[in-house]
Amino acid sequence: MFDPSIKSIILIAVFLYSLAILGHSLYFFKRVKTSDDYNVAGRSMPTFPMILSIVGTATGGASLLGFMGDAYSGGLGMIWLVLPVYIVSAIWIIFFLKPIRNLGTKYNLVTLPDYIALRYGEKARVPALICILVAYASITGLQFIAIATFLNLMFGLNTTAGIIIGCVFLTFKTYIGGLKAVIWSDSVQGTIQTLGVIILFCTVYFLSGGWNNVKENALAINQPQFVDVFGISTVSIFVFIFTLGAYQFVRQDNWQRVWAAKTDKVAVVSNWFALVIGLVTGICIVLTGVFSALGLNIQTDQPALIFYQVVNETMPVPMIVIMVIALVATIVSCADSFFMAGASSIANDIIKPYFKVTDDKKMLQYSRLSVIILSVVALVMALAIPQLVPLWVAGTAMLTSGLLVPFIAGVLFKKVSESAGTLSIWAGLITTVVWQIAGQPFGIHQVFPGLLASTLIIIAATLVTKPQNATLIEKMSYENNLGSSDLLYEETLLQEKASTKNA
Repeated sequence: MFDPSIKSIILIAVFLYSLAILGHSLYFFKRVKTSDDYNVAGRSMPTFPMILSIVGTATGGASLLGFMGDAYSGGLGMIWLVLPVYIVSAIWIIFFLKPIRNLGTKYNLVTLPDYIALRYGEKARVPALICILVAYASITGLQFIAIATFLNLMFGLNTTAGIIIGCVFLTFKTYIGGLKAVIWSDSVQGTIQTLGVIILFCTVYFLSGGWNNVKENALAINQPQFVDVFGISTVSIFVFIFTLGAYQFVRQDNWQRVWAAKTDKVAVVSNWFALVIGLVTGICIVLTGVFSALGLNIQTDQPALIFYQVVNETMPVPMIVIMVIALVATIVSCADSFFMAGASSIANDIIKPYFKVTDDKKMLQYSRLSVIILSVVALVMALAIPQLVPLWVAGTAMLTSGLLVPFIAGVLFKKVSESAGTLSIWAGLITTVVWQIAGQPFGIHQVFPGLLASTLIIIAATLVTKPQNATLIEKMSYENNLGSSDLLYEETLLQEKASTKNA
């Protein structure tokens, strides 16, 4: 696709960029002193890196290449791959961000299963952990494949070798720096990624003659649905809403960033800014795919690679190199964030509770070990399962079906018992898996029966069981966690200092 001389320049640029990324992580290696530093960035991150880290995580290599390819093939209706994410994210910020931050500060939470176990008991941690690990291990493996695909396309490298290189690179980067390095590096990569997508869209827009020309071309070929926001089926829209959208409520990486923020204001402001930037970026990705098909009339039998073809046909060499670097930044900024989310659950939801680890230095070591464990699992999945994207979709459906209802019910309703919450997670998880294995009977996506089962079970179990720890549930309730977590955090620090002094 690219001229050999251009490939040589790209190779050098990507190599130097990779070295810079690793050097940045090494800078943080000795600055990460505690497990909190490693898993939740010391709960002290400022606004700017938080914004771009959230943006970088929201749009990964699979999103950039996949959404653009889907829009190229399916038209403007594919904007529903983007809209539910940010509509639900706005609801999450308005109603749930503050309670999540307060609970995290009050109980020193690190993972979503930490919350589930606190609210519903340790028995609920296991199914919650399964939901998290399947989703995050699969999407981490997906990033290995994204790197392998890039290396194969650009330099003809064997896919297996590319997957292994992607695994080693991302594992080493994440292992040495933890979430603190991830967030700070994402502030750079998120900037490159966002500017790259916007520049590409503006280029394609002007070269294609604008929206009116695209619309006329769609009508000329008798494909008006191609430029219609509702040009896809209503069922597809609802699938996107209840998978990509609802998933935002229980994204562990989002929760960890809320806890990583230095103050309440940083958490709220950074999420709102990231929402706006991410929405604009996502829309630009979809529109670039549409304009490439109907404005530039680019022909390809591989829509998933339309990004490369558009860049190659519309930009000079320096901009091609920048666009490729933007793609690499997109892959890495997404990959390391999901990497940390999955690894944190291994450390905090398996090693810490079941091996009774209390020493923080050991916990830091185990946190780094968890990165390696997750990388091995993700590598095996990437090498063994040829269709990792469907697995990722199934994993996120398990995550949503298993944890969405228990999370919302646990925060809002005090009468929901520990047993009700635990059974609800298992019901959503098992139903989703069984429905998927059965081949999605009647053409119904597995997320719908999963959510239905989870909802019905939590209602039924709540009617016949009572909470065992009413005092804790009261403290964790929605209305009791709407105040300032900053004051609570300061009080906690003072108590810790006093305890250390007395000891």
